[in-house]
Amino acid sequence: MSKAAKGAVSDSVAGTELPFEEALKKLESIVESMEADDLPLETLLQRFEEGTKLAQMCQTKLGEAELKIQRLEKTASGEIALKPLSLPENASQLQPD
Repeated sequence: MSKAAKGAVSDSVAGTELPFEEALKKLESIVESMEADDLPLETLLQRFEEGTKLAQMCQTKLGEAELKIQRLEKTASGEIALKPLSLPENASQLQPD
């Protein structure tokens, strides 16, 4: 991949904190164009790289949201408050059954 192509990919994703919804829309658009268009290999690789970064960004944001939700609890007065997060000793306990 050329330096210009790498720069275009990294400029559009890296260093930019997109809102989850915007990142997901971009990712969906990339997937649709890769499936529908007859693109040159270099363009496909650029889109794949950008899509991978967007997917990682979305996964990170979802993980952060999940942790925040798990930390929310109702107080005795019925108000919502954050409780301290206690991580299990065994990381495998983080996986849903």
